[in-house]
Amino acid sequence: MQKRFDARRFLQNNLVLMTIVLLVAVTAILEPKFLSVANLGNIMNQFGPLSFVSLGMTIAIIGGFIDLSVAGIVSLTAVFTISMIDVLGQGGALVAGLALGVLLGLVNALVLITCGALTQAKAVFITYALSAVYSALALLYTDGATQHMSYLSSPVTLFKGIGSGRLGFIPISFLLFMLAMCSLHVFLTRTQTGRELRLTGANMTAASLSGIPVKLRVMLIFMLCGGLSAAGAIILFSRITTASPLLGANYETNAILAVVVGGTSLAGGRGSVVRTMMGVMLVTLLSNCMNLLGVSTYMQTVCKGLILIIAIWIDRRRMK
Repeated sequence: MQKRFDARRFLQNNLVLMTIVLLVAVTAILEPKFLSVANLGNIMNQFGPLSFVSLGMTIAIIGGFIDLSVAGIVSLTAVFTISMIDVLGQGGALVAGLALGVLLGLVNALVLITCGALTQAKAVFITYALSAVYSALALLYTDGATQHMSYLSSPVTLFKGIGSGRLGFIPISFLLFMLAMCSLHVFLTRTQTGRELRLTGANMTAASLSGIPVKLRVMLIFMLCGGLSAAGAIILFSRITTASPLLGANYETNAILAVVVGGTSLAGGRGSVVRTMMGVMLVTLLSNCMNLLGVSTYMQTVCKGLILIIAIWIDRRRMK
């Protein structure tokens, strides 16, 4: 017997996709320049920094936490990486920046474990404090000055390629994101460690009783989040060619918005990096559309806040 099409269920399962289609259609009617090749390339270019930070936040939320330190990590790794280009060369600076992000993620995990703060509520406050620490370290490291790639004596062709290079009309940063997303999807769905990470986020007590090394999994969660945030920072400063000590401001909010809108449950254990891509696409398109339509920055912030509230409400309804 052929199943009947359930429009309500289809809408619930594809709400983000339908919102993106509606947003694109309305904006294209109001502003024809929206569908130009130049603007579509610009949207994909803007995709890079937020997408990597959002992938890291997805891992954190699936693991049962929310990591607010990503803003500080973005700021600190960006200024540190630029400063290392003349010292270590392009390749060395790139590796050093990613390593610093992973190290800061490990510091987060060790602080949480030492404090016994292995719940989402406690982690929110501690990672918020750590974000302030990392931002302050970025200010101290640079003495509050903005770092400029144009002031460096070493070549920066690698970073220019990451930030503004294209394969056809597709930005290199977008291709790097797709590679990272596919790798993480396989890791979370096809490996034993990925399944253990999900179980840790769903029920840490059950995971511990099952013999899963919970503390090691918590370390892995935050190291991945830190490393991916550092990758986002590198893509960001490579595109704009500067890095300020406050470069990562508001990235934690946009990342949480993208992840929750994408359908990852704040309760932990359930979520998908593929759906996070849809959330990042919606957030990026929303900003681009409102900019083209001349919507003020303040009203954009209001819209994003309302969308986050609605997404959390939908998540709670889905859980019930």
